[in-house]
Amino acid sequence: MDGVPTPLRCFRECHSAELFIDDGVETVTSVEQKKVERSIGEVTSVYKQAHSTAQPTLLQDQHYQYLKKGLRHLSDAYECLDASRPWLCFWILHSLELLEEPIPSAVATDVCQFLARCQSPTGGFAGGPGQHAHLAPTYAAVNALCVIGTEEAYNVIDREKLLDFLWSVKQPDGSFVMHIGGEVDVRSAYCAASVASLTNILTPKLFEDTTNWILRCQNWEGGLSGVPGLEAHGGYTFCGTAALVILGNEHMLDLKALLRWVVSRQMRFEGGFQGRCNKLVDGCYSFWQAGILPLLHRALFKEGESELSRQRWMFDQQALQEYILLCCQNPIGGLLDKPGKSRDFYHTCYCLSGLSIAQHFGNKDLHHEMILGGEENRLAPTHPVYNICPDKVAQALQHFHRLPVPEDKRQPGAPADDRQSDPDAASNSQS
Repeated sequence: MDGVPTPLRCFRECHSAELFIDDGVETVTSVEQKKVERSIGEVTSVYKQAHSTAQPTLLQDQHYQYLKKGLRHLSDAYECLDASRPWLCFWILHSLELLEEPIPSAVATDVCQFLARCQSPTGGFAGGPGQHAHLAPTYAAVNALCVIGTEEAYNVIDREKLLDFLWSVKQPDGSFVMHIGGEVDVRSAYCAASVASLTNILTPKLFEDTTNWILRCQNWEGGLSGVPGLEAHGGYTFCGTAALVILGNEHMLDLKALLRWVVSRQMRFEGGFQGRCNKLVDGCYSFWQAGILPLLHRALFKEGESELSRQRWMFDQQALQEYILLCCQNPIGGLLDKPGKSRDFYHTCYCLSGLSIAQHFGNKDLHHEMILGGEENRLAPTHPVYNICPDKVAQALQHFHRLPVPEDKRQPGAPADDRQSDPDAASNSQS
């Protein structure tokens, strides 16, 4: 394990030089930025008063207790996420696997049975039992089942009907809607590509023109927007880039422009990432932004870039870990957006995922660790494309690649019954 330089950034006299300067032009954004920096300054000041060495601690046990309780009981505050229940399963299960905490077999079975009730009769998964299928909870459900990684979990997924569902939301221009009659954005292309590749139902026809549509989402800033022509955004940029990696076409992006945009989103004083230009730091972008850097590293390596490091990603890994460990942990468990915000399972998942990215460089053949604090802070690595642990990705791919790819005679946007009853129409639409 590589040692991490000391002292912490917040112990250095030059750290205050990284504070935001508004050049005498006060705006709503600049006022909010200064508030955030003050709150982070207060957190780090308290830490410095109580500690003379750079050994921030990941509160593993507190986070584990918070997550374990969430698997069995949620407060009334989570009622607003009734249409996101597979997401809660994924956020909690993935957080537990990053903490290397085993999932009891009884809990795993209960999750499998619940997600089976969320699976739509026409394919795909809904946000809850009896709701309409939607690509976002479909992604969350498939990921959660792959984290569990048992035959029982894999057998929940009806692959033929899942392929039917993906075709029902595929659009003629290569994009996908999130649900039938729903909105188009680059998240849907990523969710579709992710579940299709993990379950071995990815066919060339299914993703015909998808690459070209995603490429149109890269704008003048270098990042990707939700749909062509809008502002670059960290979540959309991750989704578009990861989808192109799955499709084998990430080299078609303007990689240098994308790199400039992503690394510019790491905040100078805070050390965490913002989601868009001129926005505030947010713990969840620890994954959505930092997770892009391994994908870019790999893409640039394949393009022959000779100056790439063999030990470090192209962002300040120590600064990100410091932000998460000092500013994003609730003392009683759970992680959060920034100081002053409440803990939740979403931010717990993506703060831990970003922390994992910052700790681990490379793959099993070339692996370097940079762990801030003691060895007890070490998390399991996460796969930067799927955001589940690499061994669970490999296990799922091995399982589903033993199964045949379902027959694909479909066309975009048609109901499942029409696609099956009129194969000639499907064939004609593709010509």
